[in-house]
Amino acid sequence: MFDNILVPTDGSDCAETAVGYAEDLGARYGATVHALCVVDPRTIEHGPHYDDVKREHTEVAENTSAELSSGGLSAKPVVLTDVPHKAILQYVTEQDIDLVVMGTHGRTGVERYLLGSVTEKVVRLSDVPVLTVSAANDAVTYPYTDILVPTDGSEGAAAAIGPAVDVASKYGSRIHALSVVETASLGVDVRSETVLESLEEAARDAVETVEEQAARASIAGVETAVEHGNPYRAIHSYVDEHGIDLVTMGTHGRSGIERYLLGSVTEKTVRTSPVPVMTVRQSE
Repeated sequence: MFDNILVPTDGSDCAETAVGYAEDLGARYGATVHALCVVDPRTIEHGPHYDDVKREHTEVAENTSAELSSGGLSAKPVVLTDVPHKAILQYVTEQDIDLVVMGTHGRTGVERYLLGSVTEKVVRLSDVPVLTVSAANDAVTYPYTDILVPTDGSEGAAAAIGPAVDVASKYGSRIHALSVVETASLGVDVRSETVLESLEEAARDAVETVEEQAARASIAGVETAVEHGNPYRAIHSYVDEHGIDLVTMGTHGRSGIERYLLGSVTEKTVRTSPVPVMTVRQSE
């Protein structure tokens, strides 16, 4: 599934953490890992200063590529000059990239986390899965033993099942399927037993879909859960309580088809998750 993996890097600690995850996945999949460093022309002046910055970025890309190659991987250093998220997305298309691995913030966004950052824009717009990694948690979570697939049964959520199952097959991981019945925002009618039963049935159907797809791929361990409450908080709690190593989820579900990631459960999960999150956009 992942033959070409792109890891954008700026040499920051968070980017270096992402390189480790890209290296591990690259080894598992026998993939070529592309180490991309982007010179943003909006932040520098052309001339000698630009040349110095370009040289620094080239050094970062080449050092990252050399690090990956020393571990036996096929690696390629790349330096581009453009608006960073545009360069990344264009490179994804032109080089047939299958997965992007990124830190949630780099040198210019340590305190701002994801919002407004290069990573957020790539997650929103990428046609291929994006694995986001935070440097806030020093402990690496690979090799993955437990992978969580949150789902609301929508087509957007279902897009993440295939990649989750594929990664689980490579790592011998357990799959956890979680569907959260959000009752707080549904008004007083939610107290109706009939309404609750309908919502719970839909949630059970959603996790069973994940279970069935995992079974077809011969995933040995599959756990399903239906919970009530705030979706992103329930996901966070489940991650902590079940030792989850990786969350794989669609970039939008039933309530966010047109809004993509902004304000959604997925955005909040990417921002706050103590483990990496692989976001998958529904094919159009």
